Amino acid sequence: MRLAALGLLVALTACAPVQQAVDNTARQGAKRVVTETLATRFPQVPKELITPFTDCIIDNSNAIEIREYVRASIGGVDDTTVATIRGVLARPETAQCLQKSAFSLGLV
Repeated sequence: MRLAALGLLVALTACAPVQQAVDNTARQGAKRVVTETLATRFPQVPKELITPFTDCIIDNSNAIEIREYVRASIGGVDDTTVATIRGVLARPETAQCLQKSAFSLGLV
C-alpha cells in the first residue's frame, strides 16, 4: 500500500513539469494573439504600451480566456477574441496593472 502511494506521488510530481511546460506554451501563444489583436483592433493603444497591455491582459485573464486566445492562435482572431480582451481590459485589476506599467514607463 505504501509503495503504491509512493508510486502515485512520484507520478504526480513528474506531471508538474509537464503541466508547467504546457501552461507556458499556451501563455506564449496567448500573448502573441493578444499583441496582434491590440495592434490591429485597438488603435487607441499606443505602440509603446502594447507589450505592457499584453502582459496585464494575460496576467488578469482566467483559464477560459487563455483558452480563447489559444483557440484564436490556431483559428484566427475574431469578434469573440476582441470581446474577451475588451472584457479583461474593463476589470479594475487590469486597469491598475496598466496604470503601474504606464507610470513605470514615465507615460503618466
